[in-house]
Amino acid sequence: MTGLSDIMETQDRILLSKLFHKYRQVEVALNRSVLAWKETEKSTKRSSGISNSAESVSYVRRTRQHQWRCSEVTFHSANQALCEQWIKVINEQLSLLTNRPKSLLVYINPYGGKRRGKRIYEQKVAPLFGRACISTDVIVTDRANHARDHLKTEANLDNYDGVVCVGGDGMFSEILHGLISRTQTDNGVDQNQPDAELVPCSVHIGIIPAGSTDCICFATVGTNDPVTSALHIIVGDSQPMDVCSVHHNDSFLRYSVSLLGYGFYGDVLTDSERKRWMGPARYDLSGVKTFLSHNYYEGSVSFLPAENNMGDPRDKLQCRSGCSVCQSKPSSKDTQWEMSEEKEKTDKDGCWRTIRGKFIAINAASMSCACPRSPKGLSPSAHLADGTTDLILVRKCSRLDFLTHLIRHTNKEDQFDHSFVEVHRVRKFCFQPRQNEMLSLEDLTETPQKTGFRPICSAQTSYNYNTSRSSWNCDGEILPHAAIRVSVQSQLIRLFARGIEDQQFLLEDPCTLWALEPNTHFSVD
Repeated sequence: MTGLSDIMETQDRILLSKLFHKYRQVEVALNRSVLAWKETEKSTKRSSGISNSAESVSYVRRTRQHQWRCSEVTFHSANQALCEQWIKVINEQLSLLTNRPKSLLVYINPYGGKRRGKRIYEQKVAPLFGRACISTDVIVTDRANHARDHLKTEANLDNYDGVVCVGGDGMFSEILHGLISRTQTDNGVDQNQPDAELVPCSVHIGIIPAGSTDCICFATVGTNDPVTSALHIIVGDSQPMDVCSVHHNDSFLRYSVSLLGYGFYGDVLTDSERKRWMGPARYDLSGVKTFLSHNYYEGSVSFLPAENNMGDPRDKLQCRSGCSVCQSKPSSKDTQWEMSEEKEKTDKDGCWRTIRGKFIAINAASMSCACPRSPKGLSPSAHLADGTTDLILVRKCSRLDFLTHLIRHTNKEDQFDHSFVEVHRVRKFCFQPRQNEMLSLEDLTETPQKTGFRPICSAQTSYNYNTSRSSWNCDGEILPHAAIRVSVQSQLIRLFARGIEDQQFLLEDPCTLWALEPNTHFSVD
């Protein structure tokens, strides 16, 4: 982010004038995308009265905790021609910002979270879109997968610059699946082929958080605030994101952008689905119940490690706005020939690794998975668009050790610093549960004796493989198969976001252009 003094003194500024703000003289400067102003040094000059001409400027103001707000400032000048020049130049610059959406397709989930989606959109978001002169077509969904199905078959995407979902992570998943499926169908790509190179989506996705969980929004913006997300959409921010494709044999199952979890997180979701009547509180109850059950699962994990230059999950290099790691990673479209070449090489060289064991949890985090309760997330150094996912293996351990591991997700300690935890940055992985084998006699007697929670764990009294298999939690949806194959599709989608900004840039912010109300207002972002 450019500093205020740099904006005022830069050589590529387009316009520089002395105007009045709150009856005090200020120097106002404009470059291609930023408007900035400051008081004239050591100036006590004030306007003698109300000027003949005034211009009101709407702009984005950064506040605490990554939130943005729309503010307004008014400049005065006795020179009518100067005011008209500023309005003319601002309009010209806005017309050059082709990344900013002019038409959006909006899907609202009226049932998610606390059923606030429609109200949030109408009261907080729609007025901002109107001020920014963005036209919208709004669809209020009336059933599960309504948005997905509409995008796959009916929506005329050529009419829109972006698709916006108002809801939680489940609603975003509908948009994700509908948009990716539509793109692959239009380009003749078979999604059932695990090694298929998917075509990146050309339409951006915007997220207005209004659900029980809004992890995707939090990890890409830094806050779950509808106004902030709306302003990111208005200014046309663009954040590429990786997507994991999940297959069972030669059948496509689902896409994932945040968490694939087997064992603990799969069991939490499975149990919580039986308690949907409780609302968001069901996750807390199911989490406690699953922790007390303390189940583990046997199987083998095979994975293709990422290249050494892709960093390490424990390198403490967090993915932030303008991330150099993500920017250096080409998109899927640019790397199709490289992937084919690498596939041939890895098949010959046998670079895949296999780990067998007993696991309490197997997680794949394609982003930090940060949320208000876990500010660091499952994998603090995971990147949004580097073509990898962080594979976290939590082996069988004591309940106390596992509790320590979980608690470290909420504080500054390293959650990977345990002998029973290992993490790998990978491009592909497969999981195969242990097939048709009984656990050892020691295992059969071990868990019930140690838990002391037979009423809670009564469903686990039989430890045959068939009754002790977990399920995969795929971004909040349960997969029907335990044996899966996962491939990371690099930068398959783009969000109206810019990644989480470093705090140091939030203290002083020049104002960037975002919208213009005809004839009377020019504005800033």
